[in-house]
Amino acid sequence: MKKLFFFALIITTLSACSSSTVETSVESAPIQNKVSLTDAQFKNANIELGKIENRTLSTVLKLNGKIDVPPQNMVSVSMPLGGFLKSTSLLPGMHVKKGDIIATMEDQQYILLQQEYLTAKTKLTFLDNEYRRQKELNLSKASSDKVFQQSEMDYKSQKIVVSALAEKLRLINIHPENLDESTLSRSVNLYSSIDGFVSKVNVNIGKYVNPSDILFELINPEDIHLNLKVFEKDLNKLSIGQTLMAYNNNQPNKKHPCVIILISQDLSADRSAEVHCHFEDYDKTLLPGMYMNANIEINSTAAAAISDEAIVSHDGKDFVFVCTSKNNFEMIEIQKGSTENNFTEITGASGREVAQLKIVVKGAYSLLMQLKNTSEE
Repeated sequence: MKKLFFFALIITTLSACSSSTVETSVESAPIQNKVSLTDAQFKNANIELGKIENRTLSTVLKLNGKIDVPPQNMVSVSMPLGGFLKSTSLLPGMHVKKGDIIATMEDQQYILLQQEYLTAKTKLTFLDNEYRRQKELNLSKASSDKVFQQSEMDYKSQKIVVSALAEKLRLINIHPENLDESTLSRSVNLYSSIDGFVSKVNVNIGKYVNPSDILFELINPEDIHLNLKVFEKDLNKLSIGQTLMAYNNNQPNKKHPCVIILISQDLSADRSAEVHCHFEDYDKTLLPGMYMNANIEINSTAAAAISDEAIVSHDGKDFVFVCTSKNNFEMIEIQKGSTENNFTEITGASGREVAQLKIVVKGAYSLLMQLKNTSEE
């Protein structure tokens, strides 16, 4: 037993020493900042030299949001008196035109309403004649004023009843002027009030719906707009009439020009506001609810800039290579500013340090690889 313990102790000690050795060996030396190339290496690296340029760069504000539709272009279809859905052929995504029949409803209360209207209309004819008769009698003092006034009140009250029932009929798309005892129907049609497409179908045939239930939702996409979310700190950078370029993640290279038409003055709980933008060109591939990104140029300034290809990154820092002599280069740290059209601003003291130097504008990553290989040797 003691022997086993002794051997275990030896193995543990050797393992600890081995781990210490491995940890020590993986410590890497810091990368050098100078590199020299032979004429052959210089040619193979395709290195090109250039200088910092004075360019006009714009600061770009990046935002995100989604495509929205104004309330006047969205229609929720309901049945004001309720009823059973008799028929419909609508499916989500289907195109509809204004005036198309989108559903047929059926209910016995439609019959009762038509009956009440026709009965009230017949009674109105009788009361109209009675009112005229009493008016003539009252002029000749053949009837009392009280009888005439009662006749007048009955006639006018019945006119109100008939008008109210006529409006109820119009609510369910029945034209009272075309209604008589031969045209009574237990079914009524629902019509599309816009040109657009169906976004939602919430019912099925045979289902009873209440007046508050939404049967269908229709959208006219021709006036879609972009609803962007902008935080409080960036609101003062935007103005109505400002232009921007929008795109989605599926087609980032396809840009959609937009114009800001409204900036909300109300901040949400996360200190952001809504900015509404209008698309300059309507694109049918853009659908309500689709998430979008947007770039807004908020100002343009003259800046000392260099090609993005000249800048390399290492250990979280940015560098450029300057040519110190033939085939000899030195890596210098820089601070980046705004970026536009593949050019990046060099800010602070680093911009003054390299302003007049010859900078590697092509082949910089080849030099970085050469530096890393030299440091590992």
